[in-house]
Amino acid sequence: MNHCRRFLPRCLSRREMLSRCAGGFGAVALTALLAERDFGGFLRAAPPDGDPSPFAVRPTHFPPRVKSVIYLYMDGGPSQVDTFDPKPRLDQENGQPFKMKIEPTQFNNIGQTLASPWKFSRHGESGIPISELFPHLARHADDLAVIRSMTSNFSEHTNANYFLHTGIGIQGRPTMGAWVGYGLGSECQDLPAFIVLNGGLIPPGGLDNFNSGFLPATYQGSIFNAGDPPVANIRRTEATDQLQQNKLALLRKLDTSVLDRLGHVDQLESAVANYELAYRMQVAVPGLTDLSDESPQTHAMYGLDAKSNGTATFGRQCLVARRLVERGVRFIELTCPSVGHDRWDQHGNLLKGHADNALATDQPIGALLADLKQRGLFDQTLVIWSGEFGRTPFAQGSDGRDHNPFGFSLWLAGGGVKGGTIYGATDEYGYKVVENRAEIHDLHATMLHLLGMDHKRLTFRFSGRDMRLTDVHGEVIHEVLDG
Repeated sequence: MNHCRRFLPRCLSRREMLSRCAGGFGAVALTALLAERDFGGFLRAAPPDGDPSPFAVRPTHFPPRVKSVIYLYMDGGPSQVDTFDPKPRLDQENGQPFKMKIEPTQFNNIGQTLASPWKFSRHGESGIPISELFPHLARHADDLAVIRSMTSNFSEHTNANYFLHTGIGIQGRPTMGAWVGYGLGSECQDLPAFIVLNGGLIPPGGLDNFNSGFLPATYQGSIFNAGDPPVANIRRTEATDQLQQNKLALLRKLDTSVLDRLGHVDQLESAVANYELAYRMQVAVPGLTDLSDESPQTHAMYGLDAKSNGTATFGRQCLVARRLVERGVRFIELTCPSVGHDRWDQHGNLLKGHADNALATDQPIGALLADLKQRGLFDQTLVIWSGEFGRTPFAQGSDGRDHNPFGFSLWLAGGGVKGGTIYGATDEYGYKVVENRAEIHDLHATMLHLLGMDHKRLTFRFSGRDMRLTDVHGEVIHEVLDG
């Protein structure tokens, strides 16, 4: 029988033979291993209806207290002794030589003991002291769990940012938002599970603060900008929707043929999933970021009409964050708006720098907490406010503060959080932790716990080892949790 040449059996190349054989033998070994034990204690649920989507919702280890996280990242390092950790001794010894042993600092331009320029008052039934920098947030004092004893392993911005976001102070590890998406999947099929609302200042260390590292690329953070359009290429360039769908169908067909020959390829499968998600986002994102359906009262509450550009920018970010929670997005991180200073990083001009940053963020954050409550979303959302480290209680030069990783403050609010709580303490100067020392790993463990995940069981096999966000560290801070 004559055969057309194009239908003749094709010999396998050596590379293809090795690829297929390796996959086959590996599958046999994997079957035996999985029959013996649950690697890492975390097995994904079968996707519903055979849907292989990496965004499919996955079961938690135990009932979650919250469904979403809003992470308010105060880039640069707010001063604990000027925000949530008042120290009367600084007032008593203002301008005097600092009386504790001073650890090496970032710039070593060490000045005298420096009192806070701002007064503190007690707020709410809990009486939590809050600086006058935050009059709007102070109304929510009884919702806050303030941790005064956080520490970092790094005193330089880039490494401290990586440590805060990924649990390791080096480039290339998965960020906490990526771990949340990997562990839980997404309740929203039209938007990414992990979104970064960029106010204009990407932290030192760049986009690797929001990367997926060794996790599948699908779980990296998607950057939404404050302007219009919020995402590049969000509007199609094709003349009709049908033409765009035809192109996507062809891409899907070509990608499927490659996967049939080569098996699992993360980069390719993630690209396919991201193409399909991007198509759905073209419908979802314009509606998400169009705030015209919000009432004038809501606009005013968030400060969208404020004279300060920073307040208006951050207010829009906070309002969009609430809308993302409504749509089921798992992890939303907000970066700082530009206020004409270097973030919260005041090595000089502390008075104006911290005041301007607080002005930009305080009203929107207060509005976000109030809005989440009135819409019934507060108890299913975890809100975290934090920088990467704190600042020294002694001056840098005459009117600034240097980096301080030895003790700083942050706060939690929302579902499962014991409001009106203060955890931990620093010394009389606010320099070093003296009670209930906490680490970034503990913050990560607590966050995952509220999401229904055991941080020790949420693992990913990489380089011959079961990796996790908390590495080999971390304990849940139960004292700040409600039950």
